[in-house]
Amino acid sequence: MQSYRKELWFNTPSRRALINITPEVDACLRESGIQEGIVLVNAMHITASVFINDDESGLHEDYEVWLEGLAPHAPTSQYLHNRTGEDNADAHMKRQIMGREVVVSVTNGQLDFGPWEQIFYGEFDGGRRKRVLVKIIGE
Repeated sequence: MQSYRKELWFNTPSRRALINITPEVDACLRESGIQEGIVLVNAMHITASVFINDDESGLHEDYEVWLEGLAPHAPTSQYLHNRTGEDNADAHMKRQIMGREVVVSVTNGQLDFGPWEQIFYGEFDGGRRKRVLVKIIGE
């Protein structure tokens, strides 16, 4: 069994962003040489997410509206966490909803997706460098 590890780094200028990272994960898979196994992709920061869904702009706008309705950024005083001097309690909650990681099967050297599935990095408190771990295990 082989193992491969790589960190992808992101620094989004906006507070929130959804970035399709499927091409980067696919490049990691090709670099690993693994033909059969699994890929784990996880956000290594508590205010960012990795998830799988469709790469459709209307859906991404719907996520923005939905997440902001569930955990609005303002007023920041509504969150106890923000009493620590932070202003990102909403980002923690958005990450909790969208998830920390995804696992994708590798079959014949390809990411084994269902129709329309893509891997996304979700940033909910941007403006600084954050990383995503890609771990591939297999043969």
